[in-house]
Amino acid sequence: MARVDFKLPDIGEGIAEAEIVAWHVKVGDMIEEDAPLCDMMTDKATVEMTAPVSGTVVEIAGEVGDQIAIGSVLAVFEAEGGAAGAAVPTIEAAPSEPAATAAPELAGAVPVHPGTGAGEAAGGGGASSGQPADGPFHQPAAALPSGGGEDHGRRILASPAVRARAKDLGIDLGQVHAPDGRVRHADLDAFLGYHGAYRPAAGARADEQIRVVGLRRRIAENMAASKRAIPHFAYVEEFDVTKLEALRADLNETRGEKPRLTILPLLITAICKAVPDFPMINARYDDTAGIVTRHGHVHMGIATQTDAGLMVPVIRDAQDRNIWQLADEIRRLAEAARSGKAKSEELSGSTLTITSLGPLGGIATTPVINRPEVAIIGPNKVVERPVFRNGQVVAAKLMNLSISCDHRVVDGWDAASFVQAVKRLVETPALLFVE
Repeated sequence: MARVDFKLPDIGEGIAEAEIVAWHVKVGDMIEEDAPLCDMMTDKATVEMTAPVSGTVVEIAGEVGDQIAIGSVLAVFEAEGGAAGAAVPTIEAAPSEPAATAAPELAGAVPVHPGTGAGEAAGGGGASSGQPADGPFHQPAAALPSGGGEDHGRRILASPAVRARAKDLGIDLGQVHAPDGRVRHADLDAFLGYHGAYRPAAGARADEQIRVVGLRRRIAENMAASKRAIPHFAYVEEFDVTKLEALRADLNETRGEKPRLTILPLLITAICKAVPDFPMINARYDDTAGIVTRHGHVHMGIATQTDAGLMVPVIRDAQDRNIWQLADEIRRLAEAARSGKAKSEELSGSTLTITSLGPLGGIATTPVINRPEVAIIGPNKVVERPVFRNGQVVAAKLMNLSISCDHRVVDGWDAASFVQAVKRLVETPALLFVE
């Protein structure tokens, strides 16, 4: 048997480290060459690492949520053949390719759904060093302490099944007497017979602890950084979308092979038409360099909810697309994000973001800015209400539109003026098609 060290390769982004978001094996498992080993997450994508050899897993370098340095040993195998101590060389990815597209060409790396096995993000002990506190590698699960498994520095040995049962019964393993130091089911039975144990009332749910890792941790970090660094302000205006909704219904009736329209492509068209007069809205602020870049092209971020969490795919040059092209691109990008097939370049580079909860949109929202952008727009749900027109009460379809802005760059007057310009286009939808 030969010992084989598998080092974490540079997975194509020139990053210094990656986060473990899921293990597909544990110490002691047999694994075949090219079988899934673990999922590693970078800033842009989650990549599935596969075994470089067939053999037995003898060591793994961290647990879910830990950061592992590129080039450090990720796992150790015992494999047949070869010289003892032989190491699998670090796999290099073509630096010009994004991880999401370059990964399939790597021996041992396959892209998977972002956050697979993890959840859309804060790590625990050892995350700063990429290693757990009790050493660089994890031993078999039975030798590890878990909640209630330490007693004055003594490790409590128990199988996962015993630990799970003790947790369900509310028993601290440190209080259970085990003659040989390893707690077994019989020891739990003896403890129950003498002490009894707390049992939750029928129908009560037990507390659940979920480690925040992967995409969810990235989201948490980005949202916290945005709220810390950016002085947000919000402005909300009511739009009468009666004519716009009638136009949308007519267009859908006669669309033929074109994609079905939601209100979003029409709103994006209105936003793109208003932006040239308000360039401070379509901008990115580098607060480190003290530079605001006002972009001439609108690269529209579309906040999209996925099973893994919130992602923001980007419609490039939205100002040059008609409503049908926008509808088709929104659908394509949403499907790519939800299936985990969105490319790295499709998830970055937005200059302005729109976020919509559709029918759950509520009365008003105050969305968090997608840093380093300086504004985010949030249409809310359309509702039918009575309004006065020419002294008569009539039914109208109304929608509130929210905008959150970075007050370091955008003044309140400018934000309100921009929204009023969008409102004029939306309430007179013929203007959307005037060059």
